[in-house]
Amino acid sequence: MRHLVFLLAAVAMPAAADPEIEAVKASGAQIVVLGETHDNPHHHARQAEIVAALDPTVLVFEFLTFEQAQRHVPGAPEAELKAALGWDEAAGLPDFSMYYPIFAAAPDAAVLGALVPRESARMAMRRGTLEVFSGYGPRFDLDQPLPEAELSQRLALQAEVHCNALPEDLLPSMVEVQRLRDAELARAALAGLDAYGGPVVVITGNGHARKDWGMPAMIALARPDVQLFSLGQAETGTVLDGGFDMVVTTPAVEREDPCDAFR
Repeated sequence: MRHLVFLLAAVAMPAAADPEIEAVKASGAQIVVLGETHDNPHHHARQAEIVAALDPTVLVFEFLTFEQAQRHVPGAPEAELKAALGWDEAAGLPDFSMYYPIFAAAPDAAVLGALVPRESARMAMRRGTLEVFSGYGPRFDLDQPLPEAELSQRLALQAEVHCNALPEDLLPSMVEVQRLRDAELARAALAGLDAYGGPVVVITGNGHARKDWGMPAMIALARPDVQLFSLGQAETGTVLDGGFDMVVTTPAVEREDPCDAFR
């Protein structure tokens, strides 16, 4: 009998709360930004878990254009949704199988896209970010130069992530393209919040999820009243800078040396 009582008590005990998910929920954020390393399946699995717990009204994806997001088919099987979205229309995107569980975790959420196509990025490099941005650029200070200290850090970071192989005079244009991508993500997130209410979840790379100068900083500039929570996801052996509200660390994945492409 004692064994039976113990067994029943064990079954009745609630599952231990997930501290990371509880922290996100406790923030009461209207916009939740979930960073990632694009090719790390651990990061996408964590995003799907958080999305399922939050049940957001809107999902914003860095890797979908506005037009592609309009083709979203709620509840569609993986192969059907991949084809409907035209995931393979943009070269070099991560495997869709890592992202599908995120869609499946919030089947009723509206889906918005914020991808900057390559041709738009090239145009921004030639003509400036304001000429390409789909919204009102001054709202996000796109008409203003970056502070010197921030610009210096961002130039150094662009040089590093491109294996110090780019000409120095190209680096400022690369920074401007990053600003354009941040602005498109911020515009989409705020549009989703205004149209559907929160919470809005943004799925994007860690660089855009930074609170110090990424899309959260642009939202804080344009709408300081909006509550935002940003989660960064690092890999074992790495340090993630950016002023995130929380950083979690997962195992790294095996990948080829990205600098091989520059050799």
